[in-house]
This record gives sequence, C-alpha cells and structure tokens, in this order.
Amino acid sequence: MNLHTLKAALATPEMIVGFMACLILVAPLYMRRETGIRLAYSLSILTLVLAAAHVAMHFSTGPVAGFNNMFIDDPMSDLLKITICLVTAGVFVYSRRYNRDRGLDSAEYYVLGLFGVTGMMVMASANHLLTLYLGLELMSLCLYAMIAFYRDDKLAVESAMKYFVLGALASSILLYGMSLLYGLTGSLELSVIRGALAGTAGDNVVVALAVVFIVVALAFKLGAVPFHMWVPDVYQGAPTSTTAFVGAAPKIAAFAITARLLIGGLEDLHGMWQQMLIIIALLSIVTGNVVAIAQSNLKRMLAYSTISHMGFFLCGILAGTDAGYSAALFYVIIYATMSLAAFGVILYLADRDHESDRLDDLRGLSRRSPWTAFLLLILMFSMAGVPPTAGFFAKFSVIQALVNAGLVWVAAVAVVFAVVGAFYYLRVIKLAYFDAPETDIETPAPAGAGTLLTVNILLIVAILPWIGSLLALCADAMRQFAV
Repeated sequence: MNLHTLKAALATPEMIVGFMACLILVAPLYMRRETGIRLAYSLSILTLVLAAAHVAMHFSTGPVAGFNNMFIDDPMSDLLKITICLVTAGVFVYSRRYNRDRGLDSAEYYVLGLFGVTGMMVMASANHLLTLYLGLELMSLCLYAMIAFYRDDKLAVESAMKYFVLGALASSILLYGMSLLYGLTGSLELSVIRGALAGTAGDNVVVALAVVFIVVALAFKLGAVPFHMWVPDVYQGAPTSTTAFVGAAPKIAAFAITARLLIGGLEDLHGMWQQMLIIIALLSIVTGNVVAIAQSNLKRMLAYSTISHMGFFLCGILAGTDAGYSAALFYVIIYATMSLAAFGVILYLADRDHESDRLDDLRGLSRRSPWTAFLLLILMFSMAGVPPTAGFFAKFSVIQALVNAGLVWVAAVAVVFAVVGAFYYLRVIKLAYFDAPETDIETPAPAGAGTLLTVNILLIVAILPWIGSLLALCADAMRQFAV
C-alpha cells in the first residue's frame, strides 16, 4: 500500500457510513415498505457497529494527516468517532418502537441519522476550516430535517423552523469569523493559522473580532447562554426519537469543533477567548440549573439540564491546560452516555397514545415498574453528580482542572449551582418513589430497548473500576492532539 492509498484509508469509517447511507436510501425502494424499514434499521445498526469496530481496530497512535492536510486521524478523533457511532446506534434502538407507533418509522429517518453521523465524523477529523464547515453543515442539515420529521405536528415544524433560522445565523457568524482568519493568515489550514497568529498582539482589533465571531458561533451550536433560546423549544417540540439524537451525538461533535478551533487553531489566543468562555460557561450553569427547576415538561427540563452541562464542559476548555482539555473530553463522553439514557427512559415509557414526557408521568413509577424506577434513580444521581457515579467523576475532573489553573472562584460558582441543580434531579426521584401514580398503564417488559437501557444506565456505575483508564485515555488523546 503506497503512501497516498494509506492516507486515503484514513477516511474509511466516513466512507463506510456515507456509502451505507446511500445504499439504505435506495434499497428499500425495491421491496415492500415494512420489509424495507426493517432492512434499513438492521443495516443502520450494522453500519454504525462496523464503523466503530474499524476505528477501534485501527486506533491511531499519533496524528496522521491526509487529503492535502485537510483531514487528520489522531487519538482524539478516533475516540470521538467510536462514541458517536455507538451513541447513535443506541438512539436508533431506543427509537424503533416510538417511531413505529407514530408512523414515523421509515428508511429516511435512518438515512438522515447516518448522514448526520458522517458530518460529525468529518468534524472530528477536520484539519482545515473548509472541512470543518462542510462537516458542520452536513450534520446541521440532517438535524433540521429530523426535527421536522413529524410534519403533521405543528410544534415539531415550529421547532424545526426556529432551529433552522438560528442555526443558519450561527453558521453565518462562524463563516464570517473564518473568513477573517483567512484574511489575516492567508490559509484555511488550522496548523498554519495557529503558526501565523502566534505572538499576535492582544490589542489587534481584527484578530479579536474573528475570535468573538467564532466563540459566539460555537456558543450557538452548543446551546450555551445567552445563545440558548432554541434548545428548550427544539427539545420539547421535536419527536422524542429526534430529541434523543440531538441531545447526545451532536454534543460530541460540538467538542470536536470547539477543540479544533479553539485548541488547535487559536490556543495561542487563549487570553482572548478565556474571558468570554468564563462568562458564557457561568451563565449557562446558573441559568440552566435555576430555570430547570420551574419546568413541568421532562424534555424541557432536560434541555435546561443540557445547557448547564455545556457550561461545565466549557469550564474544562477555558482552563487552558492539558488537564482541562482532557477533563472536557471525558465530561462530554460521560454526558452523551447519560443523555442517551435519559431520553431512552422517556422513549421506553412512551406508548402509542402517550408521550410520557411530563414530570407527572413519572409519579409512582416504582410501583408500576420497580426496575425502571431504580435505573432512573441511578441516572438522576449521575446527572446530579452524586458519588459514586460516573457523572460525579466527570464534574470532579473539571473542577479539579479549574482549581489547578488558578480559577478557584469559577470552580466555586460551578459547584454551588451544581448543588442547586441537584434539586430538580432529586425531584424526579421523589416523583418516582414517593408519589401516587396518576396512571395504571404498565411499563412494557424489558426486551430489546429495555435490555439496552439497563446496560446503558448500569454502565454509569459499572465503569467505575475503569474510570482511571478512561481518564488516562482522554489525557493521552489530548496530549497527542495536533494539527
């Protein structure tokens, strides 16, 4: 195998997912609808598992660039790709019955999901502003369509329009920031941009303007305050099967674009973007945890929970140290797992005539389904950061990185409002265990999605003996992170 063939093989996982998405789009046209949907579902799961297995078997030991340095394969990108594929496979399994009950089960749902995964994987390995933007737009366009997938529901269509308009605005802002970087450095390659901006004076107005545009665009994509207005509406209005996808896999891709731009391209301007991220992160933690308390819709509560978690994730980035970057990577992986499980519970409890997306729907869950209530208890403890769950170690690693970076006051504010946020997580447990049930509907017996949900949530605790290994893997990935 010559050097050019080897470098082209770096994108094999993206090629697998993209090719299979095209195949799944066409193949069901030549068979009965029910058979075609079953085939699309099976092939989608198989595709994601194969792509994750391929990345794992060829896990990078160091950064290797290809496609004229537009694409890079490194440990960080491989770790993100594996997580994206496995999380998306979980979303598809959880969503199957929900979509079928509502007439949303079609090959197009899986095709959009796979194309969205392709965009996320491209973002994870982007070493060039053009590649990064193409991956972002491929992911975003698929999300717009998936949110509006329930086209007979006015709330879903309204949510899709809001997300589309604000997403287009954020993309325009990001593109303008990128154009300023190109004008300043004469290159779209991130490593060249970093070298050209090294030693730039802190009072350079054009550089500062470019950094502001990029940080604002990233905050939009993350759903961080004060650019969070789309998050609760999209989470509540979209079909829960789509909300599960939006709430998990794209957060991993958000880490990828943040890392590639701020760490890979603009790390030497850390002093410029750190102050902005401190404000955005703390506003997100405060607003998310406080406003979530007032919510009665479970999906909307989880939306504000997401906002607060994105604030914690940004705390790791703004620390500006290798420990902070690895803590942010570890945090986003754990959060994606917890978010997948949270929406998996809603999908599992929903039936043909009932969404089960209100907090009141959880009343008396322990009497109807003791095992599901127990799983929910573990999940809420982890999301609140109660030891000894993975969520606690994720928060602890970020706080530790902040303290070691000398940002003790930021860490103190984050801890205080994390304690405030524990209220609405514990309220869920109170409703499930101490309130009388409002419905006599029985929870379906664990099978398929129920088994995966059990594994998904128990993993939050079962992973504890290997927490150190996962943290070490994240630390090693960020140490070798290079552009």
